[in-house]
Amino acid sequence: MTGNELEGRIALVTGANRGIGLETAKGLVARGAEVVIACRDESRAAETLDRLRAVRPGATVRAALLSLDDLASVRDCVATVSDSLPGLDILVCNAGVFGVEHGHTAQGFEWHFGANCLGHFALTLGLLPLMAGRRDARVVTVTSAMYRRGRIDFEDLDWRARRYNKWQAYADSKLGNLLLAEELQRRLDQAGIGVKSLLSHPGYAATNSAWGGRSIKPTLMETAMLALGNALMAQSPAMGAAPSLLAATDPAARGGDLYGPSKLGGMRGAPAKADKKITPDPATAARLFDLALARTGTRWDFRDAA
Repeated sequence: MTGNELEGRIALVTGANRGIGLETAKGLVARGAEVVIACRDESRAAETLDRLRAVRPGATVRAALLSLDDLASVRDCVATVSDSLPGLDILVCNAGVFGVEHGHTAQGFEWHFGANCLGHFALTLGLLPLMAGRRDARVVTVTSAMYRRGRIDFEDLDWRARRYNKWQAYADSKLGNLLLAEELQRRLDQAGIGVKSLLSHPGYAATNSAWGGRSIKPTLMETAMLALGNALMAQSPAMGAAPSLLAATDPAARGGDLYGPSKLGGMRGAPAKADKKITPDPATAARLFDLALARTGTRWDFRDAA
């Protein structure tokens, strides 16, 4: 399905080479947006651009290299995008590490937290100057229903003291995504910046389990459970992308809104606004935001923007 509702709008999607990210990019192109895909693999990015052009012949699509587990790459991506675009209307922070074994990013952060949270955090703050002042500009941060299991351990964010649990690390990072997105909205409001910070989650969607050459290594029990879950409940990547597309386009969206599937407790179904299943925690969100500023070496430069 194609339309023109996003004609004249510029969007950037991280992790758009495959799965939910690819379907998100395709949906934005189909609606008329100019789309930048931010990916770590140049050859796959070229293939993806061809697939996006097939969705809407004549569409303006381009690629930018980005490795979210290296802040130097994030800075390079911000510089490249800032130099090549007149502005940015939609940023979809979709890419993510999922269930990888214990390890650390180039700067020494645990992979899930470093890429899912800190990498996207630095990218978002770096690109905000392109978004400030644009009509109805939006940052859509993709979390997961597993944020409900998350717990922010400020004493050991990088899992150097605790016994590592890859699924808990993933859940923690997805809670981090949610808290940082909520705090971003509070700070945007305080600064008088009319950019919306929104959230989406795909529910239970069949997607690729590899990231940056690192794949999940499930146990036999996990393999059986994943296979059963995929057979009984998993949605297609296109349905998994639907909440992000709704968050990017819903005219009724308000900063801080969460979008997800509407059936089976948010696991599948048509996208809709969703209730958050945790109590708001502004103090923890503010602490995490300040920690992310310090860890990424980024600054909040919008205090006097109003």
